[in-house]
Amino acid sequence: MAQALEQVAALHPACDLRNPGTPSATVALLREGPDRIDHLVLADSPIVLETEGGFLLLTDLRVDEVCGELRAETEQFRTGTPEHSASVARLVSAQRAIRNTPEGYWVASSGPEAAFHALTGSVETDGVRSAAVFSDGASRLVTEYQMAEWSAVFDELRTSGPRSLISTVRKVEATDPDGRRWPRYKAGDDATVAFCQREAAT
Repeated sequence: MAQALEQVAALHPACDLRNPGTPSATVALLREGPDRIDHLVLADSPIVLETEGGFLLLTDLRVDEVCGELRAETEQFRTGTPEHSASVARLVSAQRAIRNTPEGYWVASSGPEAAFHALTGSVETDGVRSAAVFSDGASRLVTEYQMAEWSAVFDELRTSGPRSLISTVRKVEATDPDGRRWPRYKAGDDATVAFCQREAAT
């Protein structure tokens, strides 16, 4: 991943990549080998593994540990109001100032160092039935809204696919358009899901 970040940065020699507003992204990666499944997560796009013992959530929530006062301020306002928008702007500015620093949190951006702060690990392949990689705009049905269990999410992915799950998320969000029940930065965040069903051993 460090090499990939360097390569992408090299494609933009005319850009000021030291600017705090340089584009950044979360990362969630799975790699299946003969005996193990490796994972890497950087920031809050989670991976969930369905194992014989239940569901294993793999995520990086270090961004939630910074700028707590500004986050609390933002949550006081209704989503979409001028006050909310101004508060979000202040929060984002403060986050950018400490992004990819030891005092802050880490995301994939213009430098390779963030890759070495990703959370990584492995599980034995035999114990995993299926896996899903989510952007946080999709996983929040469980993690923030608490309107479903992972078992129900995986059942919907198996029977109806990611499009159906994302539709479910949007329907839930539509019941709280002002963010009073679930305070958030915007009414609905980008939602992406990749679902991996492992074949049964023969």
